[in-house]
Amino acid sequence: MTLRVAFQMDPMETVDIDADTTFALAEVAAERGYELFEYAPEHLAYNQGAVQARVRPMTIQRERGNHVHFGPRQVLDLAKDIDVVWMRQDPPFDMAYITAAHLLERLKGETLVVNDPEWVRSCPEKILPLDYPHLMPETLITRDRQAIDDFREEHGDIILKPLFGNGGAGVFLVKAGDSNYSSLMEMFMESSREPVIAQAFLKDVSKGDKRIIIIDGEAVGAINRIPQKGETRSNMHVGGEAVPTELTADDLKICDAIGPTLKERGQILVGIDVIGDKMTEINITSPTGVQELKRFSGVDAAALSWDAIERKLG
Repeated sequence: MTLRVAFQMDPMETVDIDADTTFALAEVAAERGYELFEYAPEHLAYNQGAVQARVRPMTIQRERGNHVHFGPRQVLDLAKDIDVVWMRQDPPFDMAYITAAHLLERLKGETLVVNDPEWVRSCPEKILPLDYPHLMPETLITRDRQAIDDFREEHGDIILKPLFGNGGAGVFLVKAGDSNYSSLMEMFMESSREPVIAQAFLKDVSKGDKRIIIIDGEAVGAINRIPQKGETRSNMHVGGEAVPTELTADDLKICDAIGPTLKERGQILVGIDVIGDKMTEINITSPTGVQELKRFSGVDAAALSWDAIERKLG
């Protein structure tokens, strides 16, 4: 199958070719002979009935410091000129992100957008798990200070984090009796009008925060992310160490529960976060971990993603 593929992403020239999932997806696409283009969200436009992007033709190779070459920018009609759009820019999940999803949603029935933007904008990563409260740690989402105080009183040690953050930014462990609690609450409330999310602290995080990769509704493998000594967060963006791991019975129970919904909603490549036997997030914007999974287990989630896309395209 010959495809013309556009990646809506942060600049390809800045990625780490040994870790970046979008690079892995583009690399497999190039191996399959697809024609590749790249553009940033700010190059996306709705123009008199057409959804357009000012793209750069792109060729890539796994050579550090020389991994990508671009042709001159050109304007393409994403409905007429492109077969697949990958929406892969990193959050924050703000109004710019939501607007881009609205525009790409207008391609439905003409160009396949992965992951399906209608559900990307409707399923924020910390809100989608609320559909499965029995699989989550005890969770509160609110701006009501009294409600947060009461939740902390009930659970003792809690995690506080921005509702629409990513990469471990702004995540705090607040222990019972922590004298910084009031200052943290002031910071959250003054920096944003959004609610915060509070969750009961899961002590199993010291054993790692597992990233499970789900392709078209099916779990294909996992990596574990171990926090640095003295650190609560295990995100690789903040120094968490990726190590091999296996899917457990509890992991598969979670994946079996959420997989059908993800498949129905057109979420081809998903990464969920699991601590112990509890799911904390469902990442559908730009999930990571694909290259680490391949190194540890041989499972090529990038290739499996393209297999799923080719099936959808017939």
